[in-house]
Amino acid sequence: MSDKPRVLIRESIAESGLDVLRSRFEVVEDSESELGSIIGEFDAIVVRSGTTIDAELIERASRLKVIGRAGVGVDNVDVDAATRRGIVVANAPEATVVSAAEHTMALLLAVARNVPQAHAALIAGRWERARFAGIELAGKTLGVLGFGRIGRQVARRALGLGMRVVAYDPYVALDRFRELGVESAPSPEDLYAQADLITLHLPLNEQTNGLLGTVAFARMRDGVRIVNAARGGLIDEDALVIAVRSGKVAGAALDVFESEPYSGPLLELQQVVVTPHLAGSTTEAQDRAGLIIAEQVVAALDGELVQTAVNIPVVEQADLEVLGPFIPLAAKLGRLAIALVSFRPARIVVAAHGPLSEYDTRLLTVAALNGVFQGRVDQTVNYVNAPVIAAERGIDVSEQRFAASQHYTNLVRVVVAADGEEIEVSGTTIGPESRLFLAGALGFAIDIELAPRMAFFIYDDVPGVIGKVGVMFGEAGVNIANMAVSRTKEGGKALMAFSIDSAVPPELVERVTASGFDEARFIFLG
Repeated sequence: MSDKPRVLIRESIAESGLDVLRSRFEVVEDSESELGSIIGEFDAIVVRSGTTIDAELIERASRLKVIGRAGVGVDNVDVDAATRRGIVVANAPEATVVSAAEHTMALLLAVARNVPQAHAALIAGRWERARFAGIELAGKTLGVLGFGRIGRQVARRALGLGMRVVAYDPYVALDRFRELGVESAPSPEDLYAQADLITLHLPLNEQTNGLLGTVAFARMRDGVRIVNAARGGLIDEDALVIAVRSGKVAGAALDVFESEPYSGPLLELQQVVVTPHLAGSTTEAQDRAGLIIAEQVVAALDGELVQTAVNIPVVEQADLEVLGPFIPLAAKLGRLAIALVSFRPARIVVAAHGPLSEYDTRLLTVAALNGVFQGRVDQTVNYVNAPVIAAERGIDVSEQRFAASQHYTNLVRVVVAADGEEIEVSGTTIGPESRLFLAGALGFAIDIELAPRMAFFIYDDVPGVIGKVGVMFGEAGVNIANMAVSRTKEGGKALMAFSIDSAVPPELVERVTASGFDEARFIFLG
C-alpha cells in the first residue's frame, strides 16, 4: 500500500479534478463497494448528491480528514458529526454562478419575447406573430434584488444588452455598485417604482420569505415582468397568480418554486415561463465543481486554508478550550449588530478584551462576520469564506485586542460603522454552561441573556413605560421571557431590552411604532 494519502472518489467528477488529485495522492474510484466497509481506509472522500455520509459512517472513518461535496449544497453530509471529529467539509459554491446568471438572462429574454409560448403555438400548428409580440430589453430598467455574486453577473450582462440596472442590497458597499455602473436603490420599494423587469437573487430567510406578495406587486409598475431563479419562497405564488391574471404583472419566468416538483396554477397561465430548477445544470458548472472540490481536498490534506469549508476550521485543542464558548457569542453579536444598523456598513471591527485577547482571535472575527452575513447574502456563509464575502462587498474588517476588560473577565465587542455612524454591541459568557449574555448595545450598558427573538426600545426615562409595554405585549399574546433596563442618567434616555417567545404580529409592531419610542427594533437572532 502506498504511503500517500488515499482519496476515495465515490461519484464521478471532471477529469481535470481527477488529474489534480492523482498528481498528489492515491486515488480510488469506487461507487460499488459498501461504503461503511471501506471508508476507514481513506483520508478524503469526494461525493456528489447521490451519497449520504451520516454520523454512523463518519464514526467508521478513522482516517478521514476531509469530505468534498462536488456541488453547492451539503445536505447529504452530517456536518455537525464531521465537525466534532475534526473533519473538514467543503463544497463548490462558486461552480454554478455563471450558469445561474446565464439562466436568469435566458428567462429574462424568454419572458420579454414570449419565446416558449410562441414555440408551443408553432409546434401545435398555429402561426401567431401578432399574439406573441414582445418587448425589447434595450432601454428598459432592470431591478436586481440582491447584489451578490449572481446578481452582479446578471447586472453585467443586462448592461451589455443596453439596459439600465437598479439594484438593492443593503449589505454591499456603494463602491461595488459604482464600479459596475449600477444604480443603488435605497429600498425595495424604490426599486419597484422604477423597474420594468425584476430579477431576484436573495437568500431565503424570515425577512425575505414571501417578499414579493400582494403589497409588493401593488407598488410595482403596471406590466412589470418578474424572474426568479434564486429561491422559490421569495415569491408568494398565490399572490403572483392573482397579479398575472389581473394584468398587473405582464409575465413571470420561474425556475424555482415553494414546493418542488411544482404542479400548481402557475402552469395554467400563458404569461408564465417555467423551468424545472435548471439554473445550475450545465456541463461546465458540473465540471467546474469537480475541479474546485479537488483543489479544496488538496488544501485540506496539505493543512492549508480550505476556502469553501462549511464548518469551523480545525484549531489547536488548547486554543479551542478557551475560544470555544466565545465563538457562538461572536456570531450572535455580529448578527445583532447588523440587525441594529440603519445604514450601509463600510467597516466592521471585532475586539477581544481580557485574557481572551492573548489567543488567536481570528476565529472570533470570522465568527462575527458569519453572523453578519448569515442569511443576508446570496450564498452559503461559513467561518472561512466570511472574510472573502466582506472583501467582495467592500467592507473593511479589522481586529483589536485589549489585555484589560473593565467589568468582565473577558468581553467581545463588535462594531459596525460607516462614515459618521456606528453601532456597537458587546457580550460575554457566564457560568459553567457559558451562557451568552449581552453587555452593551446602542450606547447603553445592559445585562441580558441573548435569545432567538429580542426587542430593543429607546425612550425617555419617565414612569409607566415598562407597564405600558407589558400591557401592549400581553394584549397581543406575546410573552416577554426576560427583560433588562438601562439608562444614561435619571430623566434621560433609557434602553429596554427583552427576549420574547414568539414572533411579533404586524399590528403590535404598528402599535409600538405609534407609541412614542425613539427607536423600537424587533430582531430575530436564530
